[in-house]
Amino acid sequence: MIDRYGLPEMKKIWSLESRFQYLLDVELAVLEVLQEKKRVPLSKKRLLEVKRKASFDVKRIEKIEKATSHDLIAFLKNLEENIGKDAKYIHKGLTSSDVLDTALSLQLRDGINILEKDLEGYLKVLKPLVRKYKNLPAIGRSHGIHAEPTTLGFKFLSFYSEGLRNRERLKKAKEELAFIAISGAVGTYANMPPDVERAVAKKLKMKAEPLSTQVIPRDRLASLFATLALVAASLERFATEIRHLQRTEVNEALEPFGKKQKGSSAMPHKRNPILCERISGLARMFRGYLIPAVENITLWHERDISHSSVERIILPDAFILLDYMFSIMTKIVKGLEVNRDVVSENLWLKKGLFASGRLMVMLIDKGLSRSEAYDLVQSPALKSYRGRIDFKDLVIKDPKIRKFLSGKEIEKVFDLKSYLSYIDQVFKRFKI
Repeated sequence: MIDRYGLPEMKKIWSLESRFQYLLDVELAVLEVLQEKKRVPLSKKRLLEVKRKASFDVKRIEKIEKATSHDLIAFLKNLEENIGKDAKYIHKGLTSSDVLDTALSLQLRDGINILEKDLEGYLKVLKPLVRKYKNLPAIGRSHGIHAEPTTLGFKFLSFYSEGLRNRERLKKAKEELAFIAISGAVGTYANMPPDVERAVAKKLKMKAEPLSTQVIPRDRLASLFATLALVAASLERFATEIRHLQRTEVNEALEPFGKKQKGSSAMPHKRNPILCERISGLARMFRGYLIPAVENITLWHERDISHSSVERIILPDAFILLDYMFSIMTKIVKGLEVNRDVVSENLWLKKGLFASGRLMVMLIDKGLSRSEAYDLVQSPALKSYRGRIDFKDLVIKDPKIRKFLSGKEIEKVFDLKSYLSYIDQVFKRFKI
């Protein structure tokens, strides 16, 4: 991923230095288990000496790889250079995927830990926003057109609710990826019995893959990418809402804008929702990552490495991008500007037309068929829409409607409180 979208903590996890450190952690965990089970002739003292000497140099590994065309062998040769003769017990009975996939599982766990922390930070700033605007009436929209009243807080609550679901999704994704494999060339434990795998898993605080065919099954990673795509889409949904609310004709809410920030090179008046647009753009990448992740499930026989090149790209990119997206979205939510007066103005912009549905229901309650009630309401509603005439005035003056409804009943149709009477009940579900 380009530096523009990388934050230090997540970038470090996906750096080459960290990748080889995870590999080393796995190799040493296996060696410790082999020593404990007396499967290698190493004393505790010699084991400690091996661990002390076990180090690597990324540039040296890259130089060796030019000759070997195999990065793990290059890594092992570099370890051998530093450890000496006891290096022969490193990687004993293992195949490359045992180390690579187990190390990747540790890497993914640490990456998801950061994403979970990101999500908690995002929810932490979103929750007060939900609470603050809980009772601010606003027009709801469907198809981009004014529908019925809601509140701004209720609108924000939908994004908070989605964030809670994403919290559970990330938790489940981490659980599904918490597997290691130390099972040998085709997963049959021919050179490394299952008790070693179980012991290594316990040492690494992971679980042993029930059945690996040399590689940990890639449906686990495909499921992860489905989760990451959903989380990214959730951020995009909120960003898109803010982009709509920031349009000149709407002007209800705006993303933060720095004191020295510039909106356009040509038009000094511009205040563009560039952060939200960035979220929308980056979210598209995750749909792209999902396809190759699913295609990686199918490998030849017990394994091939067609998945490897793909994962070297999409895994670091996805984690680094989502980490960055959370930081931007948290910034947007924290600095969101709400124009309360405009929210109220827009609610009545269409002269009370939001009451058409309730008016129709009330006429049905008076004995009209649905079609009769619909036609009766549609006539003044369209007249109001086209002529920008107050809808309530037209209804009050309509003899066909007044035949069924009194003035008091019509007033009730336009009472905002009646539209929002159950808002509290929904908020209580989230303890807000």
